Amino acid sequence: MSNVTPTAALSAAGVSIWLDDLSRERLNSGSLAKLIEEKNVVGVTTNPSIFEAAITKSDLYKPELKKFSAAGINAEDAVFEITTSDVADGCDLFAPIAAATKGVDGRVSIEVDPRKAWDTDGTFAEAKRLYAKVNKKNVYIKIPATLEGLEAITSTLGEGISVNVTLIFSLDRYRAVMNAFLSGLELAKANGHNLADIHSVASFFVSRVDLEIDARLDAIGTEEAASLKGKAGLANARLAYQAFEEVFSSERWALLADAGALPQRPLWASTGVKNPAYPDTLYVTELVAANVVNTMPEKTLDAAFDHGVVTGDTITGNYEASNALLNQLEGLGISYNEVVNLLETEGLDKFVASWKDLLNHVQEALDAAGAEG
Repeated sequence: MSNVTPTAALSAAGVSIWLDDLSRERLNSGSLAKLIEEKNVVGVTTNPSIFEAAITKSDLYKPELKKFSAAGINAEDAVFEITTSDVADGCDLFAPIAAATKGVDGRVSIEVDPRKAWDTDGTFAEAKRLYAKVNKKNVYIKIPATLEGLEAITSTLGEGISVNVTLIFSLDRYRAVMNAFLSGLELAKANGHNLADIHSVASFFVSRVDLEIDARLDAIGTEEAASLKGKAGLANARLAYQAFEEVFSSERWALLADAGALPQRPLWASTGVKNPAYPDTLYVTELVAANVVNTMPEKTLDAAFDHGVVTGDTITGNYEASNALLNQLEGLGISYNEVVNLLETEGLDKFVASWKDLLNHVQEALDAAGAEG
């Protein structure tokens, strides 16, 4: 076993490792291909913040922006063209993995315009537009798990389009997401789609839960409060996996599975540790179970590869303790519902702000290119 890397051990334990980043720099330099080869990366996730960083920090997009400026293309259309192009190239890179896993892995996600997160019809239309533009079987269309997004998720799956549901913080909302997934597959079946070709993950966020709850525990300031720090994110995610096990052993699911459907896997997102006092692999090695995805920023991936200690399943034996921990937090006056609702709002606000910053930057670049002639 000494020759097995920690990331290989994670893969063997049932965890699909995805990278939470994409850029033209990564694609062109071969650095992403190297992570696939050396660190067991089998997919990629993106979000508005990732695209903002990619486009604003690289000169590789300048020739394209100059061309768009000359053609009179506006910032929104330029961003659409650039992001879908990078994602399509990413899909090509991961195509062999997608083929080898029958579409389970080898996936690249692209998110709908976050400003449409509260617009069911707008999200559905954008999902279809992105899917048609990328035009790759192994693309995931990423849709936020707002109340308005749930119906759009069902409609998108019903069209035979694979979906990554994102920004899930609460157990109730996660159950609603799984219901939307099952409804989507039932609709797809009625529409004549092959269910074996439709895939989905549900992105459940981890570290941001600890960030918010730890601050509230610090404000309480007692010894008991201090003893609970850094535990809520794991407890919440582990209980999400318990819900996953329940839903995907139900009679409703069995009917879909008999028709060729594959389960919607939980994806652990926001797995970079935000408190330096915690182990930098905390949200990796403590969330190991079969049929999960862990999407990591490169820093976390490097830490997991270098010194992650994989001890097998670290989820399913912890349900009782996880429930007890959340009850203890409620007993201290920390409202679970208040925290998860706040985190959803903040997460969406952050993505909208990043998207607007990206549009502003691209508009400035287009203007500058136009001025250069």
